[in-house]
Amino acid sequence: MAEESFLRKVGKIAIPVALQSMLQSSFSMIDQIMVGQLGEQSIAAVEIAGKPGFIYAFVTGAIGAIAGIMISQYLGKRDRAAEERSICVNFVFMMLTGALFFVLAALFSLPFVRLFNDDEAVVCEGAAYLRIIGWAFLPLALCNLFGVVVRCRGRASWPLIVGAVSALLNTALNYCLIFGRFGMPALGVRGAAYASVISQFVSAVLISVLFFRLYGRVRFSLALGRDGLLQYLSMLLPVVINEFLWAAGQSVNTFVYGHMGTDELAGMSLTGTVQGLTVGALSGLAQAAGILIGKRLGERAYDEAYREAKKLCLYGLAGTAFFSLLLVVLRYPYVRLYQVSDGVRGIGAQILLAFAVLMPVKVQNMILGGGIIRSGGRTKYIMWIDLFGTWLIGVPLALLCGLVWKLPIVWVYLILSQEELVRFLISVAMFRSRKWMNTIN
Repeated sequence: MAEESFLRKVGKIAIPVALQSMLQSSFSMIDQIMVGQLGEQSIAAVEIAGKPGFIYAFVTGAIGAIAGIMISQYLGKRDRAAEERSICVNFVFMMLTGALFFVLAALFSLPFVRLFNDDEAVVCEGAAYLRIIGWAFLPLALCNLFGVVVRCRGRASWPLIVGAVSALLNTALNYCLIFGRFGMPALGVRGAAYASVISQFVSAVLISVLFFRLYGRVRFSLALGRDGLLQYLSMLLPVVINEFLWAAGQSVNTFVYGHMGTDELAGMSLTGTVQGLTVGALSGLAQAAGILIGKRLGERAYDEAYREAKKLCLYGLAGTAFFSLLLVVLRYPYVRLYQVSDGVRGIGAQILLAFAVLMPVKVQNMILGGGIIRSGGRTKYIMWIDLFGTWLIGVPLALLCGLVWKLPIVWVYLILSQEELVRFLISVAMFRSRKWMNTIN
């Protein structure tokens, strides 16, 4: 009976989060297929110009993760005042981060895209896309924070509904603005950017209405006190630095792919939404781990937290076995959806096969690092684990294999991804040590 009860708790959080992530990835896949009708250069342009947003999403996701840790533990303690303060403090950090990324995207779009690829058509389209997509950063931050808050409060279906509305709107606008349907102008890559901005603003309005419906009036206060501020920064800074540098490391990989050739970069780009779809299907387990294990730690129920954490890892392993097999079977039908050369399709199919092999380790790292170990607030552990894997293993291997040895791109991807195995082994040792278990004040 206890197992069934725990499964229900996991399902209430994990299933809506997974559905939201899969929904967004599914519509992103449709968007990418639409852009894919414009050719390899447009695909490469969006891949490069999307990197600042990719980094930004991980940074704001890190702030959201800290908000989730704090709110979950304060819910375990039944401390409403501290819960509201944590929302306000994280809101301010979210908005400042969004403003910074918006300014950088507006001022440095052209040199940023040129850093990755010297094809002038790719550079021009990518820079235009980046300047427009920067307007989505602030509403995205708001959606991220309020989505985490309402999930912690047991309303995990609300962000799912908002995400569904936003994704449907984004897809419809993409169809109209990329190709010029229903009297709209045919804007190509720029149309995809405008569609994302509009849908993100709508999403921010909807989640804000739901947040205030749940909470009512929230007293604005940043008064954490000296000790509270130090504790908050000790949690926030490691995870933000970690996510920023990890995402920057992934951008170095894109730099390598871009300098291997436009076809290689386009082939890699074809796989991004599929990777997001399959990993997203299991991302709810990481969210459930952060919230449920965080509440256990807030209650100081450490033995229960450890046992439930192991169950979550087993659920992730079972899920990845299914999705890996599905990906192996469907990889060729998927790449045939794009109007690209056979060479680009072949690259995409090979990378999907490599990803299917690597997925079990990637998902375990997501559950352990993104949920369980962070739930105690000792985020510096994950920071050092991820930085070691990314910058001492992954990035050097990518530069060496791609630019020095000039191996085929699938081997570059497979070799540099061994950072995931290193990260997994260290994370398992950290998990077993129980040093991550901590109750915040």
